[in-house]
Amino acid sequence: VQLVESGGGLVQAGGSLRLSCAASGSIFSINAMSWYRQAPGKQRELVATISRIGTLQYVDSVKGRFTISRDNAKNTVYLQMNSLKPEDTAVYYCNADIARRPTLWANYWGQGTQVTVSS
Repeated sequence: VQLVESGGGLVQAGGSLRLSCAASGSIFSINAMSWYRQAPGKQRELVATISRIGTLQYVDSVKGRFTISRDNAKNTVYLQMNSLKPEDTAVYYCNADIARRPTLWANYWGQGTQVTVSS
């Protein structure tokens, strides 16, 4: 199983980016899918989570600006980021709980994608 992120880049403050993360491989089911980020010198933090049935959670600092969504048919999770701020600069990682078989669940990480917001 692999998680592959795309969509990062350089954007000016106030701009928007859309991150995508596609899961591939031998997949039976996917439960929660999440986005984390890690800024230089800081701990990795949870940004947003979406359950299989669409329950959403966000860290307070991105509420009203970021939107997480998923396409279960494509095994893909998205993060729409609007009104970006320089403090959103970080490497963004995709994370998911994936079953390769009905009783074989594991947690997977993507390789990360850089988001840089200039002031």
